[in-house]
Amino acid sequence: MTTQPDDQRGSIASAATDKLTGLLVKLDEAIELLAAARDFAKPGKLPRVLDTARRVMLLDGGCAAMEARAERLEAAGVFQGSDWATPQFLVPSLTTQALKSPDANTVVVEALSELRLLAVAKGDVLHPLVSSEQAHHYLTQVMALNLWLLFGAPTEAERETQGRLAQLPRQLFQHLARRIGYEHIIDKLIEEIWRILQQRPIQVEPVKQMITQIAICQANPDIDLGASGQGADRLVSSLFGPTQACREDPGLEVYRERLSSMDATALQAEATGFARAMHDTGLVSAYQPVLLRHLTEHSDHLIAEALGLSSTGRDCLLCYRDLVHALIRGGVHPATPQAAYGLSLMLERGILYQPPVAPAMWRQLGLPLSEWSQLRLDLAFGETISPRARLLEGVLCMLGLPLGVGQGNNPTCQSARALSMWAYNDPDYLLQMVAWAARDDEIIMHFEGMPLSSMASLSGVSSELPMDLDPVSLIVVPHLDRIYAEMGRRCAGREGDPHRWVNPEFHGWWSGRGFRINVDVASGQLHDLDAFLRHFYASYHPYYNGNQPLIHPQPAGIAVTDSAARFIGWHAITLLRANLDPSDVMRVYFYNPNNDSGQNWGDGVRVSTAGNGERFGEASLPFEQFASRLYIFHYDPLERGELAQVSEEELDEVVGYLQRSWGADRLPPAGLQADEGP
Repeated sequence: MTTQPDDQRGSIASAATDKLTGLLVKLDEAIELLAAARDFAKPGKLPRVLDTARRVMLLDGGCAAMEARAERLEAAGVFQGSDWATPQFLVPSLTTQALKSPDANTVVVEALSELRLLAVAKGDVLHPLVSSEQAHHYLTQVMALNLWLLFGAPTEAERETQGRLAQLPRQLFQHLARRIGYEHIIDKLIEEIWRILQQRPIQVEPVKQMITQIAICQANPDIDLGASGQGADRLVSSLFGPTQACREDPGLEVYRERLSSMDATALQAEATGFARAMHDTGLVSAYQPVLLRHLTEHSDHLIAEALGLSSTGRDCLLCYRDLVHALIRGGVHPATPQAAYGLSLMLERGILYQPPVAPAMWRQLGLPLSEWSQLRLDLAFGETISPRARLLEGVLCMLGLPLGVGQGNNPTCQSARALSMWAYNDPDYLLQMVAWAARDDEIIMHFEGMPLSSMASLSGVSSELPMDLDPVSLIVVPHLDRIYAEMGRRCAGREGDPHRWVNPEFHGWWSGRGFRINVDVASGQLHDLDAFLRHFYASYHPYYNGNQPLIHPQPAGIAVTDSAARFIGWHAITLLRANLDPSDVMRVYFYNPNNDSGQNWGDGVRVSTAGNGERFGEASLPFEQFASRLYIFHYDPLERGELAQVSEEELDEVVGYLQRSWGADRLPPAGLQADEGP
């Protein structure tokens, strides 16, 4: 091993310092030119500032130098005319995509925005739009959501899309961590993990990666966590040591040997420990499949214990013993541990008692996958386990967690909603769809009596094949997306919104044929709002519909707004139920396929995912707030059809929320006012 002489190391450090100093001189000149330019000329001066800033931040000490210039940069107009100009409305979860962008200017502006907020958080800059506390809170969220930038080297994808630019976010986050302190990051990360897990998503790999990073932090003597991170123990142990026999994370082979020498009492303790950890967190350790596979040769009673089954699930297990054993052998492996949780919840739902479901699950166990399906699964999840086992894990998870389906970073909310609805309401139909897509590479659905083939359809809503999905969605969504788009094309030329005809044909017979929309399709203006709201209350509000619970989940459309109540776009959701919450507030409970339902829609409309009577995977809002974001709903035209006798005050509250958000620029010339009703 050779070492550099001290004088050589010193000369290298000196050269780096000289380079940084020289770049900072150029940067200061560029900032002055930008500041002096008039507004119309600033876009021409900005590229020089951003390019020099990029080169500075790639050097050691560069981020600190940029932090010191943050106030001058903002005053000069770096953020002018962009979303970054209003830091009080920035959303932490959007930073990930900005920092991964192949566009250097996007990465640089995002980094400069974080450094500006860091200066505010540390009290070095007094900002007119955001307080020190708000800036600190925002940065801890950003750090928690992007913790991988602190510990991970650039991935192959990052290297391909960003090249050397991929080092800039890492330099930034090292600087942020030193200035903010790891203890704040870890606490926020733990809070974020528990918030996501309360929603019980099917895809938990990102969460598992975050928990792994916490474990690395705890084990690193160079990182002082102070008193933080205490709530992480349950999360870390749920993955790496949920029971006494695997407490020290001994490895799968060692644990398998330990099981072989255990008596019934010890096995009982192991089974109970795994079940408790699994149901507490929604996460499954790789050790649990080892135990379950061992127990298939010993005791059904202990399998029920290890799955944490109630009397309902236990009875289902005993009725379908051979099938459950086959599902464990075929789908529950250390590489597919979440299959255990899906199996447990599927048994708890009792859906195997529906006559077609058990035979369909036997078919799934032996389903031959097409070459294309195998390739897609291997490409997305790796080759540590067979594609058939990976798909079976996905099937079990979707049947157990029908409200845990996410659309990923894709415009395929309609397809995700359909999969969720079928898993929730018609599981054997879902299994049929999986068989067609995975085996035949084709799905055929009917639209108004005419067959539509996914292979014959031109294209879908998504322009690219989605990859960031669960195994079932990965295989089925591309087919559904093309069929959904083709149904829309078949409605071209019809007056009104195509969802009127597409939703019932696409989702299922239970989708109401009655249809209401409060936006004029041609003009985009609000239309007949009073009748729309009264009809919604009459159809769904228990006080106005004869206290009739919602029988089947219904498709609906909402106008999504950001934290400033500004319109973002139209989005597909599922109406599940309307009930009083524990505080006697009437709420609408719904399924949102957008991966994380806990969102701030502005004007005090904050979507809840836990604490207000929600079941796993549900989102909820008070009835009035939900109605203010609704723009499409379906109903049964043969049910009670009279408009509800809703008070004018109640409707005015809904209209107020609407006017202050997405309806602000959609008002008809005469404005909106609730009628007195019929």
